[in-house]
Amino acid sequence: MTHRERFLATMRYEPRDRCPLYDFNFWNETLPEWHAQGLDPQWNRTNIHRMLGLDASIGGGEHDPQTIRTYEWCTGLNPVFGQEIVEDLGDEQIVRQPNGVMVRVHKRYVSIPPHVGHTLVDRASWREHYLPRLQPDNPGRLPEGFAQQVADYNDPDGGFVIYGGGGSLFGWLRDWMGLENIALVPYDDPAWFEEMVTTIADVSVAVLEKAFAAGARVHWLMIWEDMCFNSGPLLGPEMFKQYLVPQYKRITELCRRHGCEVISVDCDGRIDALLPLWLEAGVNCMFPIEIGDWADPCRFRAEYGRDCRMMGGFDKHILTKGPAAIDAEIERLTPLVEEGGYIPFCDHRVPPDVPLAHYIHYCDRVRAVWGRGVNLPEKIAEPATLPA
Repeated sequence: MTHRERFLATMRYEPRDRCPLYDFNFWNETLPEWHAQGLDPQWNRTNIHRMLGLDASIGGGEHDPQTIRTYEWCTGLNPVFGQEIVEDLGDEQIVRQPNGVMVRVHKRYVSIPPHVGHTLVDRASWREHYLPRLQPDNPGRLPEGFAQQVADYNDPDGGFVIYGGGGSLFGWLRDWMGLENIALVPYDDPAWFEEMVTTIADVSVAVLEKAFAAGARVHWLMIWEDMCFNSGPLLGPEMFKQYLVPQYKRITELCRRHGCEVISVDCDGRIDALLPLWLEAGVNCMFPIEIGDWADPCRFRAEYGRDCRMMGGFDKHILTKGPAAIDAEIERLTPLVEEGGYIPFCDHRVPPDVPLAHYIHYCDRVRAVWGRGVNLPEKIAEPATLPA
């Protein structure tokens, strides 16, 4: 089977030679740690899946064009803000990011930078700084050479999955405004909240309409949200249903009319209160099923049936515990893998406390068990050394 045939058969619950084998990539600190453990420095976030014998890496790096090809259209801010240093604090800097958010960045250490200020704070700043950047007809929403890309991607002999981004209805607003502000706006000014959500959806719909009119085909569309913590969603189900579900439906119904079969939402945390609403809105795949006391892919399948396709769901913390624990979790998930509608991989990017030897063991086992040892990508190399 080609990778495309295998991916679609999996999501259709049809027979296939094996399950697609992906990883969700790594923290910035992970590969330097693995290099210190003996991994050849030639292996980085964009190519290490080839060394490990996986089909693709789907987060944090370039997709392997033999397995996944991505349309790089723009459904977000256009133009973006210019990135600039707002203030120098010695070892740290206050930097305005391309999304208008001010963050504190350490000059030497890599970490998730905390927000220290926002450009989007009220209706006035929305209309001055963001609304002009969210016009559907802004130039550059479809990249230069898009027609040729469509022709290349529509190659009837191409065995790759075609992927596209569907934007974000809430997650971007949370980033642009900060957690406290976005939590208050739906209560303090619901009309403005609805305006922002609708405006963002307008851009996604317009870009997708133009892409489809130009002949683009998409097998997998991803919407990014990250709107849940370990205690639940940042927006209550009632408001989610009122404000977000109608906008999701505009996107999902458009995509279905043009043959897109897999529409996923990327949301971490406790998603169970929102999951049935996403399904109602036409989303049919949850990603990456971050594991906690609230979530488990086997439980979701039992509760929601085959309407709920999934990706991810292998607890990253198990990777620190060694081969026996890794093997046990692989075996536990195997019946779900065999049923279909599920592509397993680590439930978030692999952290640096996972030993290289453990991750290599994990990849070797999933090749044998989930990959059935059939039609596997060749492992290009083995690391030079491994820790004892």
